[in-house]
Amino acid sequence: MAEPAPSMDAAPDAARAATVEALPDPADAVDAARPRRSDATRAAILAAARDRFAADGYERATIRAIARDAAIDPSMVMRYYGNKAGLFAAASEIEVHAPDLSHFPRDEAGARLVRHFVERWECDETLTAMMRVGVTNEAGAERMRGVFADQIEPVLAAVCPVPEEAPTRAALISSQILGMALCRYVLHIPPAVGLSRDELIAWLAPTVQRYLTAEHP
Repeated sequence: MAEPAPSMDAAPDAARAATVEALPDPADAVDAARPRRSDATRAAILAAARDRFAADGYERATIRAIARDAAIDPSMVMRYYGNKAGLFAAASEIEVHAPDLSHFPRDEAGARLVRHFVERWECDETLTAMMRVGVTNEAGAERMRGVFADQIEPVLAAVCPVPEEAPTRAALISSQILGMALCRYVLHIPPAVGLSRDELIAWLAPTVQRYLTAEHP
């Protein structure tokens, strides 16, 4: 016995069901948007924290002031970072991505290192903000010292003639790179600001090269 043909009313119902199944779930859209909002909130908090730590120092900066600068509720800062110490640790996290100097000709090492840092200073506000923090309070200074000890010394040890001298050479190189960064990007001393990138590298590279590869004086 033949099955009865579907009624005319069944077809629209089936079409509507298929359409509903094909539509995106609004909850999925909310889940997709949530990480982006979270990332934007975290970025706003960290930017405000760097500015506030630089202006007030670690001790005087408050969660409430940082939240006000970021235009959010203080509870959101606590939610993401727990307390001021946790926020400072996150705000001062720096990865300098120093180049592996052993991959380049030895006599180019100084110029390569200087160019890397000049380009980083000019495209990464985090470094400038942390420089300001470093010159205003001990917590920031300790953070900067740690960055250069942990991330620069191993790079220098691969190319300097006496690897055991890497800490001393790193300190000398830091005096040039951080000193110029302070003058150019924080204090804005006109002659330092007025140098083009290539001019700045040409002035600094020979001194950094000497600190990298010269024999002990």
